[in-house]
Amino acid sequence: MEKVYNLNGIQETRAWARDFAKTLKAPCVVALHGDLGMGKSEIARTIIKTLKGEDTVVPSPTFTIVQNYDGISHFDLYRIEDESELTEIGLPYVIQKDITLIEWPDIAKRILPEDTIHVYITGEGDSRTISIK
Repeated sequence: MEKVYNLNGIQETRAWARDFAKTLKAPCVVALHGDLGMGKSEIARTIIKTLKGEDTVVPSPTFTIVQNYDGISHFDLYRIEDESELTEIGLPYVIQKDITLIEWPDIAKRILPEDTIHVYITGEGDSRTISIK
């Protein structure tokens, strides 16, 4: 089953992410696919703030690779070069218990659960198309 959303601007993208966040229950995995600048981090940040409170500080995990928020884990796998590193950073463990948001999830495809929610983000300028599979 696929759902498609056409969004115009960051406010519509954030509104979509807030509504989407309210559907998530642990344990679940959300794999965020999209090129650089498509809004993967902004969607993850909005999901986290929706579930943990607007005052939650949500830095990008680009350099730390993972940020944890008491029941929500946010991974950025862009810099992971080998699948064996996924165990070192705890991914197989947290996907069993947390709401797990993963940017650049392709390297982890062999360990992702069957029921992973795949969110594909494409677009130009301020317009985004989000496809959920």
